[in-house]
Amino acid sequence: MTLPPPQLEESWKEALSEEWKKPYLQKLAAFVAKERTKFPVYPPKNEVFSAFEHTPYDKVKVVIIGQDPYHGQGQAHGLCFSVRPTVPLPPSLKNIYAELHEDLDLPPPPHGCLQSWTKQGVLLLNAVLTVREHEPRSQNGKGWEEFTDAVVAALVAREEPLIFVLWGKAAQEKCRHFLDAKSQQHTILMAPHPSPFSAHSGFFGSRPFSKINNLLKTQGKEPIDWTVK
Repeated sequence: MTLPPPQLEESWKEALSEEWKKPYLQKLAAFVAKERTKFPVYPPKNEVFSAFEHTPYDKVKVVIIGQDPYHGQGQAHGLCFSVRPTVPLPPSLKNIYAELHEDLDLPPPPHGCLQSWTKQGVLLLNAVLTVREHEPRSQNGKGWEEFTDAVVAALVAREEPLIFVLWGKAAQEKCRHFLDAKSQQHTILMAPHPSPFSAHSGFFGSRPFSKINNLLKTQGKEPIDWTVK
Protein backbone atom coordinates (compact mmCIF):
# COMPACT_ATOMS: atom_id res chain seq x y z
CA MET A 1 0.00 0.00 0.00
CA THR A 2 1.67 3.19 -1.21
CA LEU A 3 1.14 6.30 0.91
CA PRO A 4 -0.38 8.59 -0.01
CA PRO A 5 -2.34 6.37 -2.40
CA PRO A 6 -1.63 7.51 -5.97
CA GLN A 7 -5.31 7.34 -6.93
CA LEU A 8 -6.37 9.54 -3.99
CA GLU A 9 -8.14 12.78 -4.87
CA GLU A 10 -5.78 15.76 -4.57
CA SER A 11 -7.71 17.78 -1.97
CA TRP A 12 -7.52 14.85 0.47
CA LYS A 13 -3.78 14.44 -0.14
CA GLU A 14 -3.37 18.07 0.84
CA ALA A 15 -5.78 18.00 3.80
CA LEU A 16 -3.92 15.00 5.26
CA SER A 17 -0.43 16.03 4.14
CA GLU A 18 1.07 15.81 7.64
CA GLU A 19 -0.55 12.44 8.31
CA TRP A 20 1.22 10.64 5.46
CA LYS A 21 4.58 11.35 7.13
CA LYS A 22 3.72 9.59 10.40
CA PRO A 23 5.39 6.23 11.17
CA TYR A 24 2.17 4.47 12.20
CA LEU A 25 0.85 4.67 8.64
CA GLN A 26 3.94 2.95 7.26
CA LYS A 27 3.47 0.18 9.84
CA LEU A 28 -0.21 -0.06 8.92
CA ALA A 29 0.61 -0.29 5.21
CA ALA A 30 3.11 -3.09 5.90
CA PHE A 31 0.58 -4.92 8.09
CA VAL A 32 -2.17 -4.80 5.45
CA ALA A 33 0.25 -5.90 2.71
CA LYS A 34 1.34 -8.89 4.81
CA GLU A 35 -2.27 -9.79 5.61
CA ARG A 36 -3.06 -9.88 1.89
CA THR A 37 -0.38 -12.52 1.38
CA LYS A 38 -2.07 -14.79 3.95
CA PHE A 39 -5.81 -14.10 3.75
CA PRO A 40 -8.44 -12.64 1.46
CA VAL A 41 -8.69 -9.00 2.58
CA TYR A 42 -11.49 -6.64 1.61
CA PRO A 43 -11.94 -4.30 -0.12
CA PRO A 44 -9.43 -4.83 -2.96
CA LYS A 45 -6.29 -2.66 -2.89
CA ASN A 46 -7.59 -0.19 -5.46
CA GLU A 47 -10.81 0.45 -3.51
CA VAL A 48 -9.56 0.90 0.05
CA PHE A 49 -9.70 4.70 -0.32
CA SER A 50 -12.79 4.89 -2.54
CA ALA A 51 -14.69 7.11 -0.10
CA PHE A 52 -12.08 9.83 -0.58
CA GLU A 53 -11.91 9.40 -4.35
CA HIS A 54 -15.66 9.88 -4.77
CA THR A 55 -16.08 12.79 -2.31
CA PRO A 56 -13.30 15.43 -2.37
CA TYR A 57 -12.42 17.12 0.91
CA ASP A 58 -13.75 20.50 -0.14
CA LYS A 59 -17.02 19.01 -1.44
CA VAL A 60 -18.05 17.15 1.74
CA LYS A 61 -21.44 18.24 3.10
CA VAL A 62 -22.49 15.13 5.06
CA VAL A 63 -20.35 12.52 6.85
CA ILE A 64 -21.80 9.07 7.58
CA ILE A 65 -19.47 6.93 9.69
CA GLY A 66 -19.53 3.13 9.69
CA GLN A 67 -17.40 0.55 11.53
CA ASP A 68 -15.34 -1.79 9.34
CA PRO A 69 -15.99 -3.08 5.80
CA TYR A 70 -18.35 -5.91 4.95
CA HIS A 71 -16.37 -9.15 5.20
CA GLY A 72 -18.08 -11.28 2.57
CA GLN A 73 -16.59 -11.90 -0.86
CA GLY A 74 -17.41 -9.14 -3.34
CA GLN A 75 -19.31 -6.95 -0.88
CA ALA A 76 -16.96 -4.20 0.29
CA HIS A 77 -15.87 -1.55 -2.19
CA GLY A 78 -14.65 1.25 0.09
CA LEU A 79 -17.92 3.01 0.98
CA CYS A 80 -19.52 2.34 4.36
CA PHE A 81 -22.87 0.50 4.25
CA SER A 82 -22.61 0.23 0.43
CA VAL A 83 -22.15 -2.92 -1.67
CA ARG A 84 -21.54 -3.52 -5.35
CA PRO A 85 -24.65 -3.33 -7.54
CA THR A 86 -24.84 -7.11 -8.13
CA VAL A 87 -24.48 -8.09 -4.44
CA PRO A 88 -27.51 -8.94 -2.24
CA LEU A 89 -28.35 -6.30 0.36
CA PRO A 90 -26.80 -6.85 3.81
CA PRO A 91 -29.26 -6.57 6.74
CA SER A 92 -28.08 -3.10 7.86
CA LEU A 93 -28.51 -1.70 4.37
CA LYS A 94 -31.99 -3.25 4.11
CA ASN A 95 -32.90 -1.35 7.28
CA ILE A 96 -31.40 1.89 5.94
CA TYR A 97 -33.53 1.49 2.82
CA ALA A 98 -36.63 0.77 4.93
CA GLU A 99 -36.07 4.01 6.84
CA LEU A 100 -35.38 5.88 3.59
CA HIS A 101 -38.73 4.72 2.24
CA GLU A 102 -40.55 5.61 5.46
CA ASP A 103 -38.86 9.00 5.65
CA LEU A 104 -39.04 10.20 2.03
CA ASP A 105 -41.44 7.68 0.42
CA LEU A 106 -38.81 6.73 -2.13
CA PRO A 107 -39.31 3.47 -4.05
CA PRO A 108 -37.13 0.47 -3.14
CA PRO A 109 -33.64 1.03 -4.63
CA PRO A 110 -32.66 -1.35 -7.45
CA HIS A 111 -29.32 -2.27 -5.81
CA GLY A 112 -27.07 -1.56 -2.82
CA CYS A 113 -24.43 0.72 -4.34
CA LEU A 114 -24.56 4.17 -2.69
CA GLN A 115 -22.14 5.86 -5.04
CA SER A 116 -24.78 8.33 -6.25
CA TRP A 117 -24.83 9.78 -2.72
CA THR A 118 -21.06 10.27 -2.64
CA LYS A 119 -21.13 12.36 -5.81
CA GLN A 120 -23.33 14.87 -3.98
CA GLY A 121 -21.03 15.42 -1.02
CA VAL A 122 -21.88 12.48 1.26
CA LEU A 123 -18.67 10.97 2.63
CA LEU A 124 -19.26 7.29 3.45
CA LEU A 125 -16.40 6.65 5.86
CA ASN A 126 -15.64 3.46 7.76
CA ALA A 127 -13.60 3.78 10.97
CA VAL A 128 -11.44 0.86 9.80
CA LEU A 129 -10.78 0.52 6.07
CA THR A 130 -9.83 -3.17 5.66
CA VAL A 131 -10.95 -6.54 7.01
CA ARG A 132 -10.17 -10.25 6.59
CA GLU A 133 -12.76 -12.38 4.85
CA HIS A 134 -15.42 -13.63 7.30
CA GLU A 135 -13.61 -12.06 10.27
CA PRO A 136 -15.31 -8.82 11.32
CA ARG A 137 -13.11 -6.39 13.26
CA SER A 138 -10.05 -8.53 12.39
CA GLN A 139 -7.96 -5.50 11.41
CA ASN A 140 -9.09 -3.15 14.16
CA GLY A 141 -6.45 -1.63 16.41
CA LYS A 142 -3.72 -1.65 13.74
CA GLY A 143 -3.73 2.05 12.88
CA TRP A 144 -6.80 2.67 10.76
CA GLU A 145 -8.63 4.27 13.69
CA GLU A 146 -5.85 6.83 14.09
CA PHE A 147 -5.97 7.62 10.39
CA THR A 148 -9.74 8.07 10.28
CA ASP A 149 -9.55 10.14 13.48
CA ALA A 150 -7.27 12.46 11.50
CA VAL A 151 -9.85 12.53 8.70
CA VAL A 152 -12.61 13.53 11.14
CA ALA A 153 -10.33 16.15 12.73
CA ALA A 154 -9.54 17.64 9.32
CA LEU A 155 -13.25 17.88 8.54
CA VAL A 156 -14.14 19.38 11.93
CA ALA A 157 -11.45 22.01 11.38
CA ARG A 158 -13.32 23.35 8.35
CA GLU A 159 -15.19 26.59 8.95
CA GLU A 160 -17.99 25.52 6.65
CA PRO A 161 -20.72 23.66 8.59
CA LEU A 162 -20.98 19.92 8.11
CA ILE A 163 -23.55 17.32 9.14
CA PHE A 164 -22.20 14.25 10.93
CA VAL A 165 -24.46 11.19 10.97
CA LEU A 166 -23.46 8.84 13.77
CA TRP A 167 -25.34 5.54 13.82
CA GLY A 168 -24.42 3.34 16.79
CA LYS A 169 -22.03 3.60 19.71
CA ALA A 170 -18.87 2.96 17.69
CA ALA A 171 -19.43 5.99 15.45
CA GLN A 172 -20.55 8.12 18.37
CA GLU A 173 -17.52 7.21 20.46
CA LYS A 174 -15.19 7.86 17.54
CA CYS A 175 -16.38 11.44 17.16
CA ARG A 176 -16.93 12.26 20.83
CA HIS A 177 -13.54 13.94 21.25
CA PHE A 178 -13.83 16.02 18.09
CA LEU A 179 -17.43 17.17 18.02
CA ASP A 180 -17.47 19.25 21.17
CA ALA A 181 -18.16 22.87 22.03
CA LYS A 182 -15.35 23.98 19.72
CA SER A 183 -17.23 22.72 16.67
CA GLN A 184 -20.60 24.37 17.16
CA GLN A 185 -20.93 25.16 13.46
CA HIS A 186 -21.37 21.45 12.75
CA THR A 187 -24.54 19.42 13.29
CA ILE A 188 -24.59 15.93 14.78
CA LEU A 189 -27.42 13.48 14.09
CA MET A 190 -27.26 10.39 16.30
CA ALA A 191 -29.32 7.22 16.31
CA PRO A 192 -28.85 3.50 17.06
CA HIS A 193 -27.04 1.43 14.46
CA PRO A 194 -29.22 0.13 11.57
CA SER A 195 -28.22 -3.45 12.31
CA PRO A 196 -31.10 -5.87 13.02
CA PHE A 197 -29.88 -6.02 16.64
CA SER A 198 -30.52 -2.32 17.29
CA ALA A 199 -32.59 -0.78 14.48
CA HIS A 200 -35.83 -1.13 16.45
CA SER A 201 -34.30 0.76 19.38
CA GLY A 202 -34.56 4.13 17.67
CA PHE A 203 -33.01 3.93 14.22
CA PHE A 204 -36.42 3.30 12.69
CA GLY A 205 -38.34 6.54 12.88
CA SER A 206 -35.24 8.73 13.22
CA ARG A 207 -35.85 10.24 9.74
CA PRO A 208 -32.22 11.17 9.07
CA PHE A 209 -32.61 11.83 5.36
CA SER A 210 -35.27 14.54 5.62
CA LYS A 211 -33.41 16.06 8.60
CA ILE A 212 -30.21 16.27 6.58
CA ASN A 213 -31.95 17.94 3.65
CA ASN A 214 -33.72 20.45 5.86
CA LEU A 215 -30.39 21.35 7.47
CA LEU A 216 -28.69 21.71 4.09
CA LYS A 217 -31.42 24.07 2.95
CA THR A 218 -30.93 26.26 6.05
CA GLN A 219 -27.21 26.34 5.18
CA GLY A 220 -28.04 27.50 1.66
CA LYS A 221 -26.83 24.25 0.13
CA GLU A 222 -28.36 21.90 -2.41
CA PRO A 223 -30.20 19.04 -0.65
CA ILE A 224 -29.18 15.45 -1.37
CA ASP A 225 -31.14 13.42 -3.89
CA TRP A 226 -31.29 10.20 -1.87
CA THR A 227 -32.58 8.17 -4.81
CA VAL A 228 -30.14 5.30 -5.36
CA LYS A 229 -29.23 5.34 -9.04
